[in-house]
Amino acid sequence: MIEEKKSYNSPYYGLLIMLVLLLLFNAVIFPGIVEKQIVDTDYGTFIEMVEKGQVKQVKIEESKLYFLAAGEEDKDKVYLTGRIDDPQLVERLLSAGSPNEDGKIVFTKTIPRENSPLMSFLLWWVLPAVLFWILWRSVSKNMAQRMGGGNVMSFGKSGAKIYAESEIKTTFADVAGQEEAKEALNEIVDFLHNPGKYAEIGATLPKGALLVGPPGTGKTLIARAVAGEAKVPFFAISGSEFVQMFVGMGAAKVRDLFQQATEKAPCIIFIDEIDAIGKKRDAGLGGNDEREQTLNQLLTEMDGFDGKKGVVILAATNRPETLDKALLRPGRFDRRMQMELPDLEGRKAILEVHLKKVKHANINLDLIARATAGSSGAELANIINEGALRAVRMGRGTVTTEDLEESVETVIAGAQKKGKVLSDKEKKLVAYHETGHALVAAKQTDSAPVHKITIIPRTSGALGYTMQVDESEQNLISKNELENRIATLTGGRAAEEVIFNTMTTGASNDIEQATKLARAMVTRFGMNDEYDMMALETVNNAYLGGDSSLTCSAETASNVDKEVLKIIRDAHIKATSIIRDNIDKMHELSGYLLEKETITGEEFMEILNR
Repeated sequence: MIEEKKSYNSPYYGLLIMLVLLLLFNAVIFPGIVEKQIVDTDYGTFIEMVEKGQVKQVKIEESKLYFLAAGEEDKDKVYLTGRIDDPQLVERLLSAGSPNEDGKIVFTKTIPRENSPLMSFLLWWVLPAVLFWILWRSVSKNMAQRMGGGNVMSFGKSGAKIYAESEIKTTFADVAGQEEAKEALNEIVDFLHNPGKYAEIGATLPKGALLVGPPGTGKTLIARAVAGEAKVPFFAISGSEFVQMFVGMGAAKVRDLFQQATEKAPCIIFIDEIDAIGKKRDAGLGGNDEREQTLNQLLTEMDGFDGKKGVVILAATNRPETLDKALLRPGRFDRRMQMELPDLEGRKAILEVHLKKVKHANINLDLIARATAGSSGAELANIINEGALRAVRMGRGTVTTEDLEESVETVIAGAQKKGKVLSDKEKKLVAYHETGHALVAAKQTDSAPVHKITIIPRTSGALGYTMQVDESEQNLISKNELENRIATLTGGRAAEEVIFNTMTTGASNDIEQATKLARAMVTRFGMNDEYDMMALETVNNAYLGGDSSLTCSAETASNVDKEVLKIIRDAHIKATSIIRDNIDKMHELSGYLLEKETITGEEFMEILNR
């Protein structure tokens, strides 16, 4: 990171200066240091000592009186007493004896001196103001350092983290599973390296590129990789840092950011979570709030700088549908990079990148990649790390496929809950429930093979689960496959009903997933005879969970519920029929699962096909 020249910003430095000034202040007002011990006494004792001839010297001030005594024990003492209105004091001192050579007491009176007006002004106004300013400045600088640099009163500074070209070590080799995005961004890198060949034909550098995708897909990572490949300075700032309490401060930060970038061109500006300032402007009147002013300034700056100077703006967001249309038009963010969840080959490549950082042996990447369908790059990195932690707990020096398989299950269903004790009745119910899922899945066509069945409780609340892994990547799912998935989800409840003639709460998650799939078939996928290809539902925030909302009348919504119920009921009847037809295998498989607690897909299929 490019750093400014260091300064003494610690509050201790300011306090030290203040202490020195205070000492000087005392030296001016109280010249001389009393070396002797001052002893308080009363006025009567003073008069008594004067009359006995024991007082050598007296110094009279307006309200105090200092005197020295002649005794051996008094030679290192200065006596202090309060002055009393005594008209005969001078006569007493003149007539009294003294141990001095001339037999007289030496006494004097301090003449009060008035400071000049200039000295009074300096001492009582200028000096305190200087001390206060030094203390405030040192404390404010220290607070600014703790809050991210700069002076507390330096309004309008961008606050962007500036990385020199030598500090960015990330390259495209560190980014996997996003080949299309790397290919598109590689042209920007080439332009920064060889602007001449583009200038010859009249081409200009794209001013901005918008990185769009779910969390954890590597948007920030690939932005750093572009800077690392291009070997140019990298400005990194979050969209929320532009949003300020005072109106106009965000716009000032935008101006300062682009001014710094122009001075250091060619360079790359990266704005993370740009939707914090780039949301659509209100259609109503009075749109002069801080966020809109900041957005307007950003639009103006992107129009104002010359694309030939080599300033590239990269921005990332999870909510592209909320961005203002003016921000997305050509000439501002010219390109839009889709950073989607990686496919099978992409997951393999990401796993390979992260496996380079750990010691491993004989890893079945294909198995792990197939088991992690729908996982982002960040989740895959977490799985590798969890596998390494498990290897350490098990006392091994290398990570194995077994470690990664367990880490996949830990990420999906949570860690094993070893302290959870199930009664024999509950354990038997869970075994038949999970066997019901696996049996229905295995007896259907177009269904993913069973990979693992376990009845070991997990921290997510699952008392057991059945894991299915597709043999290859699936991009399209047919109506028959969706119906089979719903039937598999109802298999656990069907087993409870057939074997125990009861229902338990263990099917709650199955019910939720089955209902979600059936509703999507009716409202979004057009897989229903009643409504054909009519869209009845819209999905918002597709990259952040996908909140859905119905776009139909109340009467239609009621009919949709009936169609969803019909799909789930047909699947439930189908699952019940499969279990009744294979009741003997159900008992055999459940007994084996009760004994082993965890069985593989191969063991399951071997017993099923005997």
